[in-house]
Amino acid sequence: MTAVFRVGLIRLCSRNAPALPAGLSQQQRSISGKTMRGGPRVIQHKPFPYKEKEYNVIQTMLDKTTKRLNENSKIICVEGPIAAGKSKFAKELADELEMLYVPEANMDMLYINAYGYDMRQLDPEMPESCRSFDTVNFCKEPNHRLTASYQIQMYKLRFEQYVDALAHLLSTGQGVVLDRSCYSDFVFLETMFRHGYVSRGARSVYYEIRGNTLPLLLRPHLVIYLDMPVDAVKQRIKARNNDYEVKSPVFTDAYLRDMENTYKQQYLKDIATHAELLIYDWTAGGETEVVVEDIERIDFEVFNEDPMEKKMKDWRFPNEGEWCEARFNYTCCKPDLMNYFNVPRFDVPELLRDPESGKKWRDIWFNAPGMKYRPGYNEDMGDTGLLTKAKINIADNKI
Repeated sequence: MTAVFRVGLIRLCSRNAPALPAGLSQQQRSISGKTMRGGPRVIQHKPFPYKEKEYNVIQTMLDKTTKRLNENSKIICVEGPIAAGKSKFAKELADELEMLYVPEANMDMLYINAYGYDMRQLDPEMPESCRSFDTVNFCKEPNHRLTASYQIQMYKLRFEQYVDALAHLLSTGQGVVLDRSCYSDFVFLETMFRHGYVSRGARSVYYEIRGNTLPLLLRPHLVIYLDMPVDAVKQRIKARNNDYEVKSPVFTDAYLRDMENTYKQQYLKDIATHAELLIYDWTAGGETEVVVEDIERIDFEVFNEDPMEKKMKDWRFPNEGEWCEARFNYTCCKPDLMNYFNVPRFDVPELLRDPESGKKWRDIWFNAPGMKYRPGYNEDMGDTGLLTKAKINIADNKI
């Protein structure tokens, strides 16, 4: 209710805000690399320190959003099969475009706390239904009862990561390159379901959560898909020599083929209705410079000419007030957005814990090193000056 009031106040304050020129209120024409510009970008306006300073209702009236946006203020998602070389490519792309690189989400984001303590060490004390389960566990035991919980948690981590990416772009003007995103996460869920690793009930819960949460975001401007046939994917998996992948019963030809088909027949077709899409045969690798040249040829402004155009629709805001409202939502209302994951479903046994196990998990989890209080307030972990701290770190304001 508080969030509704705050957003309503922002809208009331910005009701008479003048419309912005198209280049600012919508999309500037082309992304440019530092090679084409002949050097690093000159920053016109200092980035807002959104991780340390709250962007509250007062700030929405004092610190405008569009003044920091430029042609490279874009969200780019790099997609592709397992072991395709996405991470290396995404890093190089982010460096050339002077964007923030966001690595692929993983369960370390959940299990390693702010003090570096790995919560997986607590597994021997935990009830079986409350133990950790990550990618390594899935590769070894894909039929485990925690597989569905694992994939839902992966979607949650990718969603949270994408919210942070939007907060960064709107607060600093710097574009973001993500290694996978929450929009493509369903590809993994669907493949798991088709091979019997996830039940129909768990799949139903996943899509209910997805339906609640994805509409809250702004879809990416550009998706780059690095294509690779199944045989090449298997060779790459073998070459990178992760024991849990090489010996996994999961990565069969059928599994990898189903993942590829879901990517191409569902995800790419759907995301292309909003974002620009570039697809490359990455079997033998590729040159980032060639991709950058293709990106620089894309005219994003052309989609502003028709107000009914679906492409880039999420990024067409008519006035400054709506840009500030979006920025406020992704910086200060993140806990409210994460609450949409609370789907009260009690008909899927593998997603439930009995009361005794839940209580035991809570007692163990929140008495682990660094988990009793918010980061910065745990004296047993060496935190000092507790009595003089008046505000929490905005970056720690999460579920």
